[in-house]
Amino acid sequence: MRTSRAELRPVWLGPALALAAALLLGACSLTAYKMDIQQGNVVTQEMVAKLRQGMTRSQVKFVMGTPLVSDPFHEDRWDYFYEFIKAGKVKDKKRLTLVFDQDRLAKVLGDVQTEPALKDGLPPAGTAKQ
Repeated sequence: MRTSRAELRPVWLGPALALAAALLLGACSLTAYKMDIQQGNVVTQEMVAKLRQGMTRSQVKFVMGTPLVSDPFHEDRWDYFYEFIKAGKVKDKKRLTLVFDQDRLAKVLGDVQTEPALKDGLPPAGTAKQ
């Protein structure tokens, strides 16, 4: 009479291997490192405070940097986006849109905080901040 391999294998071996595999796979997901990710243009309040109505595109680019999105269908609009992800969760997200009229800054839209004096619009270029 011949003995098969299945009969020679201990009964507890199958469940023990399944348990070991589950523990190893579970440990991998707990120890995975998620790096911090910064995407887009960093936009600060100081940068926004320097913007004035009537500034040229080159003046705006000097203050804000190159826009993240230059839309060929909306040449009079520059978009700045910023997102900071820490440990897989979004911690900070900002959006700023600058609108030009005849190559001069006309409007600032987005998630930025403006001073009360700037609420209705930007002060003209050449005026000092009060």
